[in-house]
Amino acid sequence: MFTFLRPAPDATKKVPPEKVASSYRWHQTGVILALCIGYIGYYIIRLIFTTEQNDIMRQYGFTTAEVGLVLSCFGVGYGISKLFMGALSDKSNTIRYLATGLIVSAVLNIGLGATRNLYVMMFLMLIMSIAQGMGAAACQRTIQLWWGKHWRGTIYSIWSSAHNAGAFACVAVVQLASFLFTGSIAAVFYTASVISLVIAAFILWAGSERPAAVGLPSISEYTGDEVILDNGEKSAADLTDLSLWQVFVVYILKNPLVWAITLTSMALYLVRYGIMSWIPSYLVQSKGFSEAFAKWLVGIFELAAVPGVILLGALSDFLKDRRALVCIGCVIGLLICLTLYFFSTAHSAIVLVLLIMGTLIYAPLTLVGLMVNEVVPKFAVGSSTGFMGFFQYIFGETLATALIGILVAKYGWIASNTVLYVAVGVALVLLIYIMLHERKLNKNK
Repeated sequence: MFTFLRPAPDATKKVPPEKVASSYRWHQTGVILALCIGYIGYYIIRLIFTTEQNDIMRQYGFTTAEVGLVLSCFGVGYGISKLFMGALSDKSNTIRYLATGLIVSAVLNIGLGATRNLYVMMFLMLIMSIAQGMGAAACQRTIQLWWGKHWRGTIYSIWSSAHNAGAFACVAVVQLASFLFTGSIAAVFYTASVISLVIAAFILWAGSERPAAVGLPSISEYTGDEVILDNGEKSAADLTDLSLWQVFVVYILKNPLVWAITLTSMALYLVRYGIMSWIPSYLVQSKGFSEAFAKWLVGIFELAAVPGVILLGALSDFLKDRRALVCIGCVIGLLICLTLYFFSTAHSAIVLVLLIMGTLIYAPLTLVGLMVNEVVPKFAVGSSTGFMGFFQYIFGETLATALIGILVAKYGWIASNTVLYVAVGVALVLLIYIMLHERKLNKNK
């Protein structure tokens, strides 16, 4: 690994005991700003192609199936990337790792704006997905290092809401660039890249890798935070001498809770992308919405989820870390909203349901992302994030983009509805299993 990306050593000069609390708060503020704004930058890059899909199909002559193929290239590459780049984040300086991934993504995004060739776009999306795989794992590991468990649901939800804010910011960037550059698709890609490069510089300025690197006690020393594993073992270590492969086998592959949470997340990702990726096409083709309004609904769907996600994350803290219980309530509500979304013809009702579904999809996705980190040691957080991401994108997003695109082209939107119903049912069954294990682990505290 490049020297620039290696973990910073523990600081030789320690923060005086009387200043530890204030120093912790100061660094935590910088860290959460770096993570949230940084991940907004990742999403501004990631969703440009999704947001511009109707204009690209019209101006470039692409079909729905071809757009689905480009989107699926990102999903496949991102899933594989998260598996390996997530594991590498466990051995990295997470703040620099986060910024590097964003810089590389921005450069490749410029290439997407410079071509109209389908196969070049597919290749660039595949390569970009590797750099994008550096983001989430670095953020999630940093949160585990800087906050104790009883605040982590709230903090993690605030960070996770950057996904949603990033999607809205992407729509705003698209609209601004289209206005300034008279509808040029290339200019939209270039503008997003410039903004993301500025954000990368902010990450490096505001963020701090881990408490020990700035002279503070680790979060385990500061709050007594420990991880209780499925076998009852307790762990408080931030780093380990175990190899990446040893960590992966012992704490990921052999952990049944990691598998259950990962498969739950995969099913929820299918629902997420099955709705979000196809909002412009579905609402225009099936519900009679205007293209301009449907495009804005992508951002509104994401942004409207922010307050609910944060509140439900805080609720999971209030319920003494019973995160699976909160997820089950959301998934039951999601089943009802999906039915209204599929069968209602009233535009106002469809918009209202979209606003509600944003919270009901993103809150459980946020919490399962936190849950998979909380059932492994801190030195395996990146690996658990990467493992989950592999299933989310290789199977979840790919099924929601390429498969749904093909099925819709052949059978119509009823095929998409059926796939999403099945995915929600699978998530509900798995969450009940996880809730039972969650109760068992809480008794061992």
